[in-house]
Amino acid sequence: MKQKLTILTLCIVTCLSFSCKSDKQTSKFNEERVQTDTVAEIVNKKTISDITVKPINHASFILEHEDIVIYVDPVGGAELYKDEKPPSVILITDIHGDHFDLETFKSVMTDSAQPIVPPDVAIKIPEPLQYNMFAVRNNAKVDYTKTGLDVVVYSVPMYNLREDALQYHPKGRGNGYIVEFGGKRVYISGDTEDIPEMRQLKDIDMAFVCMNLPYTMTVESAASAVLDFKPKQVYPYHYRGTEGFSDVEKFKSLVNKGNKDIEVIQLDWYKNP
Repeated sequence: MKQKLTILTLCIVTCLSFSCKSDKQTSKFNEERVQTDTVAEIVNKKTISDITVKPINHASFILEHEDIVIYVDPVGGAELYKDEKPPSVILITDIHGDHFDLETFKSVMTDSAQPIVPPDVAIKIPEPLQYNMFAVRNNAKVDYTKTGLDVVVYSVPMYNLREDALQYHPKGRGNGYIVEFGGKRVYISGDTEDIPEMRQLKDIDMAFVCMNLPYTMTVESAASAVLDFKPKQVYPYHYRGTEGFSDVEKFKSLVNKGNKDIEVIQLDWYKNP
């Protein structure tokens, strides 16, 4: 398997481009689409258009714009996705079972889907499913426009800050993502606390922000971070913890009290068991 991995060490970013095909041109093409970048260097697109959000469960959801379909952390089994359009892009944020499930991944993976995963997830995926895959660390850029798909994805940090939570999500293992498509910039937090990299985000149209203890952060911390980076819309998600559901109504109140221009959109993330 190791012979099939092309390892690119670009500054602090290591990008692994996987292919189970023997076509060397495919591997080279994938390498050219992975670049290093920083959040500050990402340029906002100005054209705004509709993106459909479909929550599946907890951390799993689907984004659609025209013929582009993006699956985020698909878990829960094939049945949840049997009536959905097949994915153009699959984004996996971390190794935990509420973000990556191999059987579900197998069921949604197609010949045309192009996943982005952290390297610690990539090593859990069998070789026959590694085609068209990018395994990237934080601060990478994957440009799908060279394939005719109008999507650019940036991997950004996600990690814990509290001393008693560092074992859950160490810095550098998992990825949050910024996705540019449909004329918008969409931020997907993954499992994180209110880290400086989140607070420093710019020009975010839609933000999906987690809030659950003990694994991520409180609603107060999430609201504080949102008030710093000022997305146009924010979707509280991933809000079930060991003591039940976080108070997303309180999150909405805190955000709107601090900035009435930020639209807080609450969807039903737990309709599926």
